[in-house]
Amino acid sequence: MSFILLGVVTGLGGGTVRDLVLNKPSIFWLADPLYLYVCVGAAALTYFLAPVLASKYKTLVWMDAAGMALFSVTATHTTLQWHDAWLVAMAMAMITASFGGIMRDVLLDQMPVILEPEIYVSASLLGALVYLIAHAFPLPTPWAIGLGTIAAFSLRGAAIIWDLRLPKYRD
Repeated sequence: MSFILLGVVTGLGGGTVRDLVLNKPSIFWLADPLYLYVCVGAAALTYFLAPVLASKYKTLVWMDAAGMALFSVTATHTTLQWHDAWLVAMAMAMITASFGGIMRDVLLDQMPVILEPEIYVSASLLGALVYLIAHAFPLPTPWAIGLGTIAAFSLRGAAIIWDLRLPKYRD
């Protein structure tokens, strides 16, 4: 059953941290348990399909890129409803998109992906920034969300395709 814990922590961890930091009156998945059901279902499905998915590693990387892009932008949108500072919204985008994976990696005693020179958080921040600009323009919310998601996904996708990486810090 530990795979369910990992699925729930990965899927809900970042948004939970966001809601706690924003001091929202209710954490999103407590207000709407559908999020929890989806995470449990996805974890169970992943557990049973793991042998097939292991051979499709690139598919999982692309699915993660899509999730990162969408969660970054929707976190930015959610944050603007609670706090109007752009920098706060961008920080919440970054936290929402990455903290679930960090928690999972810590539980698995693995090096968190974001501590590697991957272009991941940068893509999250780009998506948040594009959303904020589009929102201020003002474009309708669905358009702003779409443009931000496309921007984040495109940058992460370019990094996947061409193995682009950030410079690595040297000791």
